[in-house]
Amino acid sequence: MSVALLEARGLGVTFRRGRRRVEALSEVGIAIGRGESVGIVGESGSGKTTLARVLLGLQEATAGDVLLEGRSIGDWLRRDRAAFRRRVQMVFQDPYGSLNPRLSIGSALAEVLRVHRLVHRGEEAAAVAELLRSVGLDSRYADRFPHEFSGGQRQRVGIARALATRPEVLIADEPVSALDVSVQAQVLNLLRDLQRERGLTLLLIAHDLAAVRYVCDRVVVMHEGRVVEAGESAQVLDRPVHPYTKGLLAAVPELGEFA
Repeated sequence: MSVALLEARGLGVTFRRGRRRVEALSEVGIAIGRGESVGIVGESGSGKTTLARVLLGLQEATAGDVLLEGRSIGDWLRRDRAAFRRRVQMVFQDPYGSLNPRLSIGSALAEVLRVHRLVHRGEEAAAVAELLRSVGLDSRYADRFPHEFSGGQRQRVGIARALATRPEVLIADEPVSALDVSVQAQVLNLLRDLQRERGLTLLLIAHDLAAVRYVCDRVVVMHEGRVVEAGESAQVLDRPVHPYTKGLLAAVPELGEFA
């Protein structure tokens, strides 16, 4: 059996709130193969975002480990932090708060290229233009600032910024929840197309089960910091086994499709 590209083994995260201990994650284990798209679903407070932060190395686990291509995240962050950051990138939930309002879009993208030394300085403008085109934005937008864009356009910029390092793993944390319904499908279509065209390993954190069905090969259901069900998307969403999953599905009138 081949080694998973990204794997969580027995992850636990415990927070202290005064004298009370809160388990945000408990014995979470998932394995994601190269080129797979996996959805993580559950209600608010189920541990989805905490899991994403641990996988990215932004939150330290109190138990268990994260492995990238069989190598512990702790080792990556001690020895090859920049390489890990290039290989694993995130698209944040809030397209309004994730961009620096003082930087033009072109400058924000060029900064990533510069920090990771991905292109020579004379090639930055062309690389920025190509990144914008890859997410469906006109390259002439490079000189504009975040406040000049709609929410959907800002999220496209966020995706372009994540793609700048040519990552192998893209973690998208509720990437459409802050957007108008009219543009959610456009962003989901973009993520699905990019995942397929580039062979990205995609982890989609979402509460929208229809979005997960549309984008993801597999789904992992979380409840109170634990994985309660996992499997192929059609299997879990059409024939759920766990009572919590059944409850999630019962709360959704109909799982439609995105056009």
